[in-house]
Amino acid sequence: MDSAEVIKTYEDTHALLKGHFRLSSGRHSDRYLQSALVLQYPWIAEKFCAALAEQVRPLGAQLVLSPAMGGLFVGHELARALKVRSIFTERNKETDAMELRRGFTVEKGEKFFAIEDIITTGKSVKESIKVLESLGAQLVGVGCLIDRTGGEAQKLFSVPLKSLASLKVESWEEQECPLCKQGLPVIKPGSRAKF
Repeated sequence: MDSAEVIKTYEDTHALLKGHFRLSSGRHSDRYLQSALVLQYPWIAEKFCAALAEQVRPLGAQLVLSPAMGGLFVGHELARALKVRSIFTERNKETDAMELRRGFTVEKGEKFFAIEDIITTGKSVKESIKVLESLGAQLVGVGCLIDRTGGEAQKLFSVPLKSLASLKVESWEEQECPLCKQGLPVIKPGSRAKF
């Protein structure tokens, strides 16, 4: 599966949106990748994650970690393809910190692969990684369906970054956003919608 096929699938399922968006990171962009619209088709999620599993398998992960909400389906499908456990972190509504809940545990030294649907700044996945590392687990790699930085996201991590596609999507801090300067209304489509 190549990058062009992944991007075309996002387009065909109307998951590559154009407009004025506030990303989960707080930055603004003129394009948004709404993975939920792709992942609503389980056969596509299965195909994507089976392809990603081929890249991830050599890393020897014993479990897959994903941040809720965006990474849940990807984490579950990737873990299924790798035949390992899938666990997730959730954001505490009061503290806004990522937490491991629902009885999930990890062993000291247990090797894990962290996955997100889309990586721009890596904020959510980095927070999730810190949770497991604080419990003694060992990060072996990070992944996503689409790296929105055009390959720059690898610099965010000290372990290999695996992705199915790379797409350079421009984003700006709110005060520098040309769409805001044009007075265009902003949409917050992500899982951390706060207006």
